[in-house]
Parts: sequence; structure tokens; C-alpha cells
Amino acid sequence: MTRSLPLAAATAFGLGMVTMAQAQSSVSVYGLMDMSAGQFQAAGAEKVWKAESGNMTTSFLGFKGTEDLGGGLKARFQIEHFLRLDAGAAGRYNGDAFWARTAFVGLQGAFGASSLGRNTTPLFVSTLLFNPFGDSFGFSPSIRHWFLGAVAGDTVWSNSLAYNSPKYGGLSVNLLGNLGEGAAGAQGKNLGGNLLYFGGPFAATLAWQQVRNGGLPVGATKQDAFQLGGSYDIGAAKLFLQVGQVKTEAATDTKTRLYEVGATVPVGLGRLLASYGHAKASATAAGATLKTLSLGYDHNLSKNTDVYAVYMNDKATALDTGNTFAAGIRLRF
Repeated sequence: MTRSLPLAAATAFGLGMVTMAQAQSSVSVYGLMDMSAGQFQAAGAEKVWKAESGNMTTSFLGFKGTEDLGGGLKARFQIEHFLRLDAGAAGRYNGDAFWARTAFVGLQGAFGASSLGRNTTPLFVSTLLFNPFGDSFGFSPSIRHWFLGAVAGDTVWSNSLAYNSPKYGGLSVNLLGNLGEGAAGAQGKNLGGNLLYFGGPFAATLAWQQVRNGGLPVGATKQDAFQLGGSYDIGAAKLFLQVGQVKTEAATDTKTRLYEVGATVPVGLGRLLASYGHAKASATAAGATLKTLSLGYDHNLSKNTDVYAVYMNDKATALDTGNTFAAGIRLRF
């Protein structure tokens, strides 16, 4: 009897510690799966019929968690992995890093949030927030013109430190910097940031970044990009506008000016999507001017599942016009 009391007390204490740990920490698994099929054709390219992953949103799997450190301070982590459902393959392309979407640890509190590791650039966040097709590499004129054409490097920077401020009257600040770490071709640190404002029907952003390592064209020393974006919800429609410029310094400097206009219109359980983007580079080579029009309909089957259909017309200087027709399904969990 006397030996069972300490055992019972130790067991109760152990259970209490487990309960406390569960109350202070949390980990979740989440992700998004996107597949579409149809005829795909960029300007100057051949028509290809295919089933492809991630055209509306790049498919990914993620894990994140927090630990309560007391006094309003939390430790946090997040790792996210891109994948291609059509091939059952890892990454966005062969050779992509496994945790390419996000991989960081950090702290969160009254001061805001910090994250050290691999972080999404503020310029990419501003671009996806202020166009009707969001972060669609397959169909968004804005994403395609900025991040498949003008901007050097990835939408995510390795070896980086990010800071996200609290919101003050709808306004927040996000900063990001990375280190070249002596990599071949690195000209120094990458720096970026944005201002985000959300106030009722009106929202706006101002974003800037400077790239000195990771993806610069051969012979370039740095690239500066800035973007101004806004949206206004009038009820019957939400209107979008983006303007910006990307300048690359090299033996011969190049400059690309970009703008995009668009709208979403609620229809039943879905939305009509329309976006037109224009990008003009100072170079005179084929493809120097891009004009892309995307029209689509996105229908919600549930809170987490939607189906969509898109038509995209893609034009470029001295190249044949491309026409894309596709339909797909997207599921979040």
C-alpha cells in the first residue's frame, strides 16, 4: 500500500505533464491538391493536350505547429512541400528542393512574427493578393508576367529572415532579407518588403525587392522591382489593379513595365474571373511585349472543394498567339 501511493502520485503527475504539454503545443497537417486537363499553349509554343497538376494553385503538403512559451510568446515552425499529382513526383520540377514552399522556425508575440529559414517573398504575396486568379502560375497574367518572365529568382528565398508586423488600423508591414552565403554568382544580399492595407471594401499594397543572388541573369549585378496594387469591392464585383517595374542592371540595363486590370463577379456558388496583363521590356527581342487575357469561372462544391474552367489568350511580340482551354478541380484539407 505504501509503495502504491508514490506510484499513483507519479502516474498522476506524468499524466498532468502530458496534458499540460498538449495544451501548450499544437501541430497540424494541411495541404492543397489541384489538377486540370485541357489544351495548353503559351505564345510561340505548340498546342499540348495534357492533364497537369497545380495550374490554378500549385499542389502542396504542409506541417506547422506552435508552442506556448508563456507571456504571450510562442515558438512556431512550418514546412511545406510542393508536389505534382499528375506524375506522383516531388517538387514543382525535377531538382526542386523537397521543402521548397516554406521551411522555417520563429517566434510570435505582441511584436509580430519572425521566421528564419526559407520564406515567401513579400512581392509574391502582394502579386497574388491583388489579381483575380491569385497565385495561379497556369492562368494568372500577373503571376506569369512577373514570376515567369520579369523577376529573377524564386518566389521563396532560402537563408532568409522574415518579419511580419501586427496590424495597425488595417495596415501591416512585412520585411524579408537573405544572405548569398558565397554562392557562385552572388552579388550580395536580397532584400524585400511590402505594405498591406485592408480597410472595408478597399485594399492596397506597395511592394519592393532587390535581388543580388539566386537566379540573376548572366552578367547582371542586381535587379530592383516595385509594385503598386489595389482592389475595391463594390458588391456586384471586386475590381483589381496592379502596376510596376522591374529593372535589371548589367552591361546593358533592361527595364520591364507591367500592369494588370481584373475583376471577380459573384455568380451563385461561384465567381466569374477576368484579368488582362501587359508587360513590355526595353529589349527588342521576340517576346519583349506580353499581352495575356484570362477568363474563367470558379464554382464552389463545398467549403474546401471547387471546380473551375479557364480560357487564356497569350500574345507576345513576333510570336504566334497561344490559346489555352482547361478545366480542373481543387481540394483543400
